[in-house]
Amino acid sequence: MLTRSLARVYWAFSRWTLTVEAVPTRPTVLIGAPHTSNWDFVLMLAIAWRLGVDIRWLGKNSLFRGWRGPIMRRLGGIPVDRADPARVVDDVVAQVEAGDVFGLVITPDGTRRSGSHWKSGFYRIARATGMPVTLGYVDRNTMTTGLGPTLDLTGDVVADMDRIRAFYADKSGVRPEFRREPRLREESDQTPFSVSDRA
Repeated sequence: MLTRSLARVYWAFSRWTLTVEAVPTRPTVLIGAPHTSNWDFVLMLAIAWRLGVDIRWLGKNSLFRGWRGPIMRRLGGIPVDRADPARVVDDVVAQVEAGDVFGLVITPDGTRRSGSHWKSGFYRIARATGMPVTLGYVDRNTMTTGLGPTLDLTGDVVADMDRIRAFYADKSGVRPEFRREPRLREESDQTPFSVSDRA
């Protein structure tokens, strides 16, 4: 109740408008894109708290050390050991089998200002767990943010990414100059995904 109350206050005074096609009713991989600013994290929490969506997100181990650990976990953080990425999928599957309904937030365009492709971790996790993908977004051009459609991936990487590209085609992010085209390296060669590959 406290988080929902805080979210209502935030949206009442925010310059941003919250728009939602549908609130996920089953566990989903929730894409956060375009990821161009640290403000994306604030917007993500405001969206989730307003809609009552239980979110989880992946973070490197160092974020969970010391006093920050309990706070990060309370906010939905899941520490990731990059030496054993397959364990993340096992953890997510366990939560799905436990009946939890949540959105696993992933920013596939990776670190801002670096790289030319989206990271494929979101795709591999969705396929390995059977979870759909919900398209969350931020668009400074219209000052709107929220949740778009929820898609079931088919395994046809190009076709799936074409649908994702079509949705994000007019979404700019908070800082449009850092926006990255939704494209995976695997699209060029149709390389089979492996959950043990680096995201």
